[in-house]
Amino acid sequence: MEQPKKILNASGLSIGYKSKSHQIVIAQNLNIDLENGKLIALVGANGIGKSTLLRTLTGIQKPLGGTVALNGRDIFSYQPLDLAQNLSLVLTESLPPSNLTVFELIALGRQPYTNWLGKLSNDDLEKVNEAIALTHIEHLIDKRHYEISDGQLQVVLIARALAQDTPLIILDEPTTHLDLFHKVSVFKLLKKLSKETNKCILFSTHDIDLAIQLSDEMIVMTEDFVEQDQPCNLIRKGVFDNIFKDESLFFDKEKGKFSFKNL
Repeated sequence: MEQPKKILNASGLSIGYKSKSHQIVIAQNLNIDLENGKLIALVGANGIGKSTLLRTLTGIQKPLGGTVALNGRDIFSYQPLDLAQNLSLVLTESLPPSNLTVFELIALGRQPYTNWLGKLSNDDLEKVNEAIALTHIEHLIDKRHYEISDGQLQVVLIARALAQDTPLIILDEPTTHLDLFHKVSVFKLLKKLSKETNKCILFSTHDIDLAIQLSDEMIVMTEDFVEQDQPCNLIRKGVFDNIFKDESLFFDKEKGKFSFKNL
């Protein structure tokens, strides 16, 4: 069995915002390791700083302190094109108006590799078709992207990230607007892809119960600490007891999920 390889490492990381007069620290002294072949969920209450952490880990936002290394190299030393060959990002923002087909949308994942004309080589086409096959969306490729459902579009965006062929894929709230069936489908797809492609997939989510069931590891953000571990270890250590400041909500260790008191 192949040994796990560290793809991204954050050491002594402090995240937040800096202005001319002062800085706002959201979390500090974070140590995070992302390894290949793992599905890792980032969870925490609303407004706790998950998006800020993702922006910092992906090189969009500078840290207040500490380092982020991607494949052993400072992430802020990468040129944009070089970074796009090592890390792909799937955001929840709406797509800009266009007439692109699903195939063309997935093919955009090859932009970091195409020549200045944007012409797809045989290798590019192979990667696009591989991504389509991995996500089982052959039946959608000729449709316009606005003709498919939100759940299907989410899978298409994951396919685009796969076509980009990076060792690390990061998704910000990939199941936000989906019903339970499609949430589970996307989670299971991400789990399958992390194993079949040996890529590391990190995603933020509010669906903590599902993340506990399907993730290899979780990064839990609270006001007091940020901890990364396997879900079973996090449960044993009582980490989920501190996520929400609501006495009516508690984490049931026996069931491995959140429940309401007196219901």
